[in-house]
Amino acid sequence: MPTLNIDEIISCLPHRYPILLVDRVLDFTLEKSIKAIKNVTVNEPHFTGHFPDFPVMPGVLIVEAMAQVGGILAFQSAPKDQDFLVYFTGIDGVRFRKPVRPGDQLVLELTCLRRRGFIWRFKGEAFVDGELVCEGTLMATLMPKDKE
Repeated sequence: MPTLNIDEIISCLPHRYPILLVDRVLDFTLEKSIKAIKNVTVNEPHFTGHFPDFPVMPGVLIVEAMAQVGGILAFQSAPKDQDFLVYFTGIDGVRFRKPVRPGDQLVLELTCLRRRGFIWRFKGEAFVDGELVCEGTLMATLMPKDKE
């Protein structure tokens, strides 16, 4: 049951504050599935305006968090003899089921539906306290870094 801490996550993803949306990877199986968490805190900058009297995590950030988790799985599954960047390439059928609020912990679960070369298609689900709050199909691609 491999896990990744924040330092290992940072080594996979190009994202940094305020857009890095994965705190820990709880488990993954290369080329198959991954489970990670995002701790939602009231100190995040988007809560200043979304919404001041009733803070709700923007749905687009929940989807971005799922995409980052899928990117981590793709990166971890990639050949280690080359450097890659992970790009989010598409979403389909996203549904939001319940608001995500400060104090919640998002549990993000992605399963590989299909992989062709460096292109991945995932089923993504986000849960809070065991309840589904968001789901959709996401796509990502790995791009080799240019060596200059």
